[in-house]
Order: sequence, then structure tokens, then C-alpha cells
Amino acid sequence: MIRLENVSKSYWSRGVRKCVADRVSFVVPSRGAVALIGRNGTGKSSLLQLMSGQMQPDAGRVRTNGLVSWPVGFAGSFHGEMTGAQNARFVARIYGIESDRFVAMVASLAEIGAPFHQPFRTYSTGMKARLAFAVSMSVDFDTLLIDEVTSVGDAAFRARSEDLLVERLRTRAAVIVSHNLPLLQRLCQSAVVLENGRARIFDDVGAAIAHHRETVMAA
Repeated sequence: MIRLENVSKSYWSRGVRKCVADRVSFVVPSRGAVALIGRNGTGKSSLLQLMSGQMQPDAGRVRTNGLVSWPVGFAGSFHGEMTGAQNARFVARIYGIESDRFVAMVASLAEIGAPFHQPFRTYSTGMKARLAFAVSMSVDFDTLLIDEVTSVGDAAFRARSEDLLVERLRTRAAVIVSHNLPLLQRLCQSAVVLENGRARIFDDVGAAIAHHRETVMAA
């Protein structure tokens, strides 16, 4: 479970102060998925980083219960000179997981073939996202933070990724950021729409999507 309590966060970009969260409060339950919806630049990825602990709020609190993932799809923590396999083995050691089994699981999920044993810096953007997804799915997180990762790869890979998420969400929780609105409607039970740093909570994902579309059209 993740609880945001009056969380505020802003930063300066090119001399302009940008607010990504203005007294945001909501709860991510211990099971099921919450969609995080908003236009580009509204702070969705920043909010995931706040929930993961990679970024600290200016005010308010983020409370977590259980093991929370890094934003799935974020590959910035992988070492460029290490191979995909070596990066996976390093993660296994951090989380106390038997490394040979973990590396084999990651290789099977990532489906990147021979490059799995080549330096991470040589990977395409899609391959990096596949590896990040596979590593994250191979750790037994209580809550997954997912940032557009199911949009990479071919149709077969996307379908397998969605099937795996559906299976995990039977007993785990997730916050999912995606511009694929039909995907959010399939996977999520509730939604948070971000607008100008404020969060509007919806118990119905379809209503959240309709509100988001109206907001985009009115802009």
C-alpha cells in the first residue's frame, strides 16, 4: 500500500517554476491497479518517482507498506558497461534472490536474445525497456510502479506483458502510467487524473478517461 498525504513538489526548469504536485492525497490499495492519467508534462512520471522514493516531496508525506518497485521502464540505474545478464545478477544480489534462477527468469521474460550478454549501453530504447520490465517482474514487489513499459516491443511481447501484469495484479498492487487508455481501462480499477499539479480521484476508470479527454479537447 502507498499513501500520499498532502504531497507537494515543484522544480525550476529554464527559469520557470513547474509544479508537479500540489497537496496531492490518495491511497494505492494493497491489491489491484490505479491508473495515473494526464497530459504530457503534468507530472505523472515525477509522481511515480515520489512514490518510489527516488524523489523527495517539498511538503507532505509518502507512506509505504511492503516492497515498492522503482518505476518499471526506468532504465537509468543499469550500468552501461555491464551486460543485461550482469545487471540482472547485480539486482538479484541486492534483493537477496538466488542469482542463477533470477537471471534465467529475466532472460526468458526480456526476450532480447544474444544482446542479453552484451553491454547495456549498446541496447536500443526498446531493448532497455524490455530488460527493465523483465527485471522488475522477476522481483516479488508488493506494489509495481509502471511507466509506459507495455508500449514497447511487438504485439506478441505486449500481449505477454499484459497477461503477466493481469496475473500479478490478482495478489499485488500497481500504479500504471500509460497513454494507451484502453489498456488502462482493462487493467485498472480506479484512476487519478493530474491537472495543474492537482489530483482528481475516480472510482470508475471510464469516467476518468472521459474527463481526461474533455480536458484535452478544451485545452
